[in-house]
Amino acid sequence: MTRPNRITPLLLIGFLVAIGIGILLPQFYPDFVTYQLTLAMAWGIAMLGLNVLTGYNGQFSVGHSAFFAIGAYSAAIFIEHFGWSPYAAIAGAALCSFIFGFLFGLPALRLEGLYLALATFGLAVATPQLLKFGAFEHWTGGVQGIFVPKPAPLVEGLTPDQSLYYVALGITIVLMVITWCILHSRSGRAMMAIRDNPIAARTMGINMPLVKTTTFGISAMYAGIGGCLYTYASEFVSPDAFNFFIGVYILVGSVIGGIVSIPGAIVGGLFIVFMPHVAEGVSNTYPWVPPPWAVFGVFLILVIYFVPFGVWGAVERGLAWTKRRMAG
Repeated sequence: MTRPNRITPLLLIGFLVAIGIGILLPQFYPDFVTYQLTLAMAWGIAMLGLNVLTGYNGQFSVGHSAFFAIGAYSAAIFIEHFGWSPYAAIAGAALCSFIFGFLFGLPALRLEGLYLALATFGLAVATPQLLKFGAFEHWTGGVQGIFVPKPAPLVEGLTPDQSLYYVALGITIVLMVITWCILHSRSGRAMMAIRDNPIAARTMGINMPLVKTTTFGISAMYAGIGGCLYTYASEFVSPDAFNFFIGVYILVGSVIGGIVSIPGAIVGGLFIVFMPHVAEGVSNTYPWVPPPWAVFGVFLILVIYFVPFGVWGAVERGLAWTKRRMAG
């Protein structure tokens, strides 16, 4: 039975140091790297939602690309057709994604395991086609998509990329803290009880339908916020940009970072953004190395084989081992 770790002084210091480093990074790197880090946080927020759904509640999903797209398109529509500010559109996108996730969770209550995965797979496959549907073309832009200008800097002296980075960083920190509070609350314990033993959870009087659908809604909301930030960084949305592989990347990043963890989601976001570039660099530097995607696949296999509990899981186990050694 996996439980979220309690905050220790060392963990709190590490969290504050990470925030400090995150604040300073844009001052030492060009805008392109800042843009990549913003994308990593957008992916990480979506992965955090999947961690809550799958890692802590036991509901398996491969279709988070649909909620990623809902958040992205909701923000684009609010800005393009209703004249909302980009920052107000983030809240609107979060609400829309939560509603869609909650409603999808209602019929999904009858499904478990692979059947739920297949249902989410169907949702992910259908979403790009629905976005191209003629009846919605006025709102979604059809196959041409919608141009979304990057939000103006909040503080004078920052570039648009730096400003968006700090917005994404603030949202990431807030959502991580909220997630920690949820998981350590009564509702969080109910989520994990359902994951560990549904029969016992029902016997204890836990309202399983409400908890499961609410968890699905929260997870979808996180994915929608990630999709919204992804859109702001990319400045464009189109149906083909949110295909099924987006959901695969979110799942892969969650597993790599540690699907039963909070910081692991950020590790997974960094992996999805930077690992393809590292693989390409290795492949181009050494002629005898296979093509980039083969390098990416081999690295993925090695990580899953040697650290099946994720990179952050390996860090936690290493810290626990060190603590036992020092105590003994």
